[in-house]
Amino acid sequence: MNMLLKEIRHSPLLWLLVFVPIVLAVEVLAPSAHTALFVLAVLAIVPLAALLSHATESVAEKTGDAIGGLLNATLGNLTELIIAIAALYAGEYMLVKASIAGVIVANALFMLGASFLLGGLRYRTQEFNRAGGRLHAALLLMATVALLTPAAVANLDLAQGTAVTQKLSTGLAILLIAAYALSLLFSLKTHKDLFAGEDHAEKDEEMLPIGVAVGTLIAVTVLVALVSHIFVGSVQKAGETLGMSPAFVGFIVVALVGGAAEMAVAFSAARKDRLDMSVGIALGSASQIALFVAPVLVLLSYVIGPKPMDLQFWPGAVVMVMIATVTACFITNSGRSAWFIGALLLFIYAIFAMTLYVVPPGAHVAS
Repeated sequence: MNMLLKEIRHSPLLWLLVFVPIVLAVEVLAPSAHTALFVLAVLAIVPLAALLSHATESVAEKTGDAIGGLLNATLGNLTELIIAIAALYAGEYMLVKASIAGVIVANALFMLGASFLLGGLRYRTQEFNRAGGRLHAALLLMATVALLTPAAVANLDLAQGTAVTQKLSTGLAILLIAAYALSLLFSLKTHKDLFAGEDHAEKDEEMLPIGVAVGTLIAVTVLVALVSHIFVGSVQKAGETLGMSPAFVGFIVVALVGGAAEMAVAFSAARKDRLDMSVGIALGSASQIALFVAPVLVLLSYVIGPKPMDLQFWPGAVVMVMIATVTACFITNSGRSAWFIGALLLFIYAIFAMTLYVVPPGAHVAS
């Protein structure tokens, strides 16, 4: 515990942790101050992400980069799952779907691209395990096909179109969860030797003891979930003030802020030439959202939602997810990266963000 306190004292970024109790207090005292809550929530999430980054790296030192990447992706997506469940309960299905598609695209393009860029600025070229990248890219491709199918069925002139789409979405949800479970068995059990990364990391940082690191991971994940819930509750009103559409808020803002913890770890790992971990976090998180979080939300909607949710996304979202997936497949095929590759991925993401901001989908968003 003393080591953790020392880490906070000597890191100016972690001093922003003071905003965590502040935003929680403002949420109780002035719940209608949406703009203030939005700003305070962002300021609180940033240091929590940095602390989660250090704790996850400490755990990864003991478990290896493959398990470390899976652990961080799971903890990061747990926050997004909690946010989505709250939106699901409120019937905000557009926000749920926009955030699902947005997280997939943000991880496959923004997180991966920024990792390549930051690592490439320090190392001329970097290498990563192609097997892991190919596995996650293949899972994303399959999940994208699953997202295309309900949209295609919805365009057919069927007497019971809505019921057919809902039944199809439920069946697809079960298949996607089964595929994700099999991918874990394949990568962590039967063929785990294919996904072992090389140990070429810089180890000049003092890592937290495993017990302190795990305790920190649990505590920070809970705090991130609480603050993120406040963020989502205020971001809609703040978005209206700033001229942002609900689709832009879910696809871009919620995805980036909700994934801040994972991004902090991925960027730090890339700067230390641990690109296996960065790729594992970025694509692993994207595939976990597509194959686990999204299907779970469909099934949960039968229990906690005002009506069942389907997997029918608006056409623009499906196209963006497909482009991001194909790009990830292409990029991870070589097993090597440089800073310019990362810059190109960021440009593609910027094109998507600009398109959603200037031409919001509005009525075209499926509910």
